[in-house]
Amino acid sequence: MLDIKWIRENPEALDAALAKRGAEPLSESLIALDEKRRSAVQKVQDMQSRRNAASKEIGAAMAQKNSELAEKLKAEVADLKVLLPAAEEDDRTFSEELNDALSRIPNIPHDDVPVGKDEHDNVVTRITGEKPRWNHTPKEHFEIGESLGYMDFETATKLSGSRFTVLTGPLARLERALGQFMIDLHTSEHGYTEVSSPLMVRDEAVFGVGQLPKFAEDMFRTTDGRWLIPTAEVTLTNLVREQILDQEKLPLRFTALTPSFRSEAGSAGRDTRGMLRQHQFWKCELVSITDAESSIAEHERMTACAEEVLKRLGLHFRTLTLCTGDMGFGSRKTYDLEVWLPGQNTYREISSCSVCGDFQARRMNARYRGKEDKTNRFVHTLNGSGTAVGRCLIAVLENYLNEDGSVTVPDVLVPYMGGLTKIERAA
Repeated sequence: MLDIKWIRENPEALDAALAKRGAEPLSESLIALDEKRRSAVQKVQDMQSRRNAASKEIGAAMAQKNSELAEKLKAEVADLKVLLPAAEEDDRTFSEELNDALSRIPNIPHDDVPVGKDEHDNVVTRITGEKPRWNHTPKEHFEIGESLGYMDFETATKLSGSRFTVLTGPLARLERALGQFMIDLHTSEHGYTEVSSPLMVRDEAVFGVGQLPKFAEDMFRTTDGRWLIPTAEVTLTNLVREQILDQEKLPLRFTALTPSFRSEAGSAGRDTRGMLRQHQFWKCELVSITDAESSIAEHERMTACAEEVLKRLGLHFRTLTLCTGDMGFGSRKTYDLEVWLPGQNTYREISSCSVCGDFQARRMNARYRGKEDKTNRFVHTLNGSGTAVGRCLIAVLENYLNEDGSVTVPDVLVPYMGGLTKIERAA
């Protein structure tokens, strides 16, 4: 959430930033709404002040035996008591309207983010590895999985409907192996603290990371009003909500391997075959909590941690800087990692790493105490996939396919596969 004080002082900067994101200017309407709120606040304060002063004046008038003035003052206090609730309601209404309006405004992009309309304007920052060279024809992951006999979409549809998958045998173990490899790498070598956190959260948690109110339709809600997490970013980031941290303890780095749940609203007809776009999938999430001075460097570090997963798996990928029109709602700058999928003959996103500045912290009221001046400031938050397990499984299947239809297990996963080096067709 943006600071209304900053908006009042920098209306042109807000509108320019929104224009970069392809949005309409909002500074004028926001400031007008804030004026209403400020006027209502002042009215309440004036009425309360006058009520308190008049109450004291009543005592003084009675001490002077000025009953006429005392009665007049009593009538005034009585009128204020009647009028004050309506003024307080106006205050609440305008404050809620302003907060709702502010909660729907996207974050301000960093100055070095490329300006563009959509994914076609993203900029390739670097390319890692090389595309595999084969004599045999590439296949898509669902062809490989079904041919091996360990990937079943028909049964999943019977159980749960579309956009679900049943994996069995060595493919189920491969999915588990990938997740375990990622979480082990990030905790043992990258300095992240592993967290086991809830998969269902309250409104405040999803609001805190910017999922509510704008993206409610992208999530699943339980019958008792909780939300299934679309990513562990929700719980990991909210670990510091409503806290004041010491700057010396920053950065905090958290990771979790959890299922994620997404309704995939608006994706009808996209990636309907296979397991690229699922309602339920495993993901290894990375979250960092930093001070204001460290967040940009932490963004580079986090992205490198996600890249290391793909490097060790021997996968070819590219790192993109997203343009202003393709960035997420809460992001100030985002790197996407896109892995090469031979079966599709294209790159597909497998990780997204974003720095959010104090955008989420304001929504969560998460602050830190300055080391030198002891001033309380909002923390900066970052989040990224380290990486999406299902998409990583897809990449392994398509990039390690052998001519006979078997799939070689990447060396780094062999210990997690109980020594298995190749996945072959079910007998």
